[in-house]
Amino acid sequence: MPATFEEFAELIALPLLAPEWSAAEVWAGLDLAKANRLGAVVVRPCDLEVALRGLAGAATRVVAVAGFPHGTQNTATKLYEVRDLLRRGAKEIALVVGTAQLRSREFQQVQTELLQAVEACHKEGARLTAILECAHLTEELKVIAARAAERAEAGAVATGTGFGPPAVGLDAVLQDVALLRRNLPEEVGVDAVATLTGMDQLGSLRAAGATRVQSAVTAILEEWKARQTAAVGQASRPGELGSLL
Repeated sequence: MPATFEEFAELIALPLLAPEWSAAEVWAGLDLAKANRLGAVVVRPCDLEVALRGLAGAATRVVAVAGFPHGTQNTATKLYEVRDLLRRGAKEIALVVGTAQLRSREFQQVQTELLQAVEACHKEGARLTAILECAHLTEELKVIAARAAERAEAGAVATGTGFGPPAVGLDAVLQDVALLRRNLPEEVGVDAVATLTGMDQLGSLRAAGATRVQSAVTAILEEWKARQTAAVGQASRPGELGSLL
């Protein structure tokens, strides 16, 4: 388990991706991330400028998605979206790898798409995360896709979009994180996408090799606060509790 609030917060990427969310709801998420110094927020393409403005000067990174949510766009469309996000100021982009192409074993297309997207990002000093919808892939296909991302020099590989099969549980995500970690070099991150309800689950994902965890955070923020309050007898320690809701 992270020893300090800073270590804990840095692990978290808060998803602000619900298609029905209003501008006010997005702003509330940005405020939550900023107040608690979370590692990142993951935003819809239409919210990129709002997020960059709302988090200007904050430690929280802004991750914009492309090819979302299923990766079914053709390569030209995905690359246009990536370049548009870069033009608008994105410094980190999460691109959905086409599940259909992987399952059709069109590996060259997947590799070419990742190479071109990463190249565009690197030219602008940006980082690209390759999103796999692991719930739809065999172990073999997960490994092939992870290695394609590594060859393209992607910064990280994610286990899902958060919009995949609703029955995917924490055990499956833990297995995917461990598999990706075994098949990627240390410099390539592994992003776990899961619905967490407690701190112990976060600790398990970190132990399995996750370098970032994308999840709603209200429950685990409150649990952290309760644990720390109990440990210090109602007296907070500067730099540990942070600013919690």
